[in-house]
Amino acid sequence: MYAFELQQPKDLQQAITMLAIPDSRPLAGGQSLVAALKLRLSAPAVLVDLGALEELRGIHCDGAVLQAGAASRHAQVAESALVAQAIPALAELAGGIGDAQVRNMGTLGGSLANNDPAACYPCAVLGLGASIQTDRRSIGADDFFTGMYETALEADELITAVRFPIPRQAAYVKFHNPASRFALVGVFVARFDDGVRVAVTGCADHVFRSSALEAALAADFSPQAARAVTISAADLSTDLHASAAYRAHLIPVLAGRAVAKALEKAG
Repeated sequence: MYAFELQQPKDLQQAITMLAIPDSRPLAGGQSLVAALKLRLSAPAVLVDLGALEELRGIHCDGAVLQAGAASRHAQVAESALVAQAIPALAELAGGIGDAQVRNMGTLGGSLANNDPAACYPCAVLGLGASIQTDRRSIGADDFFTGMYETALEADELITAVRFPIPRQAAYVKFHNPASRFALVGVFVARFDDGVRVAVTGCADHVFRSSALEAALAADFSPQAARAVTISAADLSTDLHASAAYRAHLIPVLAGRAVAKALEKAG
């Protein structure tokens, strides 16, 4: 790990000012960043610790939208009665991230800013069509995830909260790596009054929507309709854990399971 300067702002405005320092990085839960620092894959000159910022905390619901502060830890989302009532699929997803240590340290905003190709939160954000609130604007989920570990965020831009529209039904199913619990394939299905959104993680350089599954489920929201969809392996990833063809096979299988779970919880 290279040497760095640690800044600990007392409020959001002070944090924004510190992030304008050249070669600075925000530090939220640190579950990805600290590992990168140890491996010398990242070497910022300044780390801005967001741990004390009350403005980035809290979970609220206004009836149509659930808002979670960027500093909400995975365990807090998983255990929140508001989340469980409004979007139970989101609470269940958060409860399946990593292990207890990761869930008690990792944050919603940190996960989204990191945009790991196999992370769970990006799948929920894209599947629900959420909006990412920053210190200067609102970014729709469809525009936020741009590449492997890349997002639409500017270098000094800070996520402050995420606003999730509340669906009629939703569910998330992942086939996970038993060591890391990252998704080899993860599928989030959300049904709204005006259509269905299906997001897939763990299969490409970043999370993506499946238009084929969305069209099939908009016409017939059933497990059978999901499983009948054929997914091309052409743009999917192959690695030591799974081939692109294996992932292509799993996507509609897990989508079918997600639909079955969503219908079971709704009924």
